[in-house]
Amino acid sequence: RGKDERYRVRMPKLRVAKEYKDKRKSIDDTERNIFKFKKGSEEKSKKMDKEEKLFRETFMYDREIRVLGTARAERSVPSARRADLPLTAGEQLDVIDAVQGHAVICRNAQGRYGYVLVEHLNFR
Repeated sequence: RGKDERYRVRMPKLRVAKEYKDKRKSIDDTERNIFKFKKGSEEKSKKMDKEEKLFRETFMYDREIRVLGTARAERSVPSARRADLPLTAGEQLDVIDAVQGHAVICRNAQGRYGYVLVEHLNFR
């Protein structure tokens, strides 16, 4: 018995286990938070739904909204009418529908819809 105690290394097992447990708990919490929806994204989706409803009423658009392609605004253009979409240079737009004439219906990153002249867009 004397020899066993002499070579035995005593480790504070509870302290190590508690530290490990706390560390593991914090890792698990961060992983679980990935799958939860944030309030900001929920508010953003409500705003997008509101913009879509306004678009459908304004443009009398009853078809499914499908993105035909993407385009980049070449220059900044303020909106002259309520139906026009204001542009900033370099902004990426989703082209929703090609209308007769020189205008297309586009959607910007904030979810706003409106007419944009083809001259202001770069389709590359």
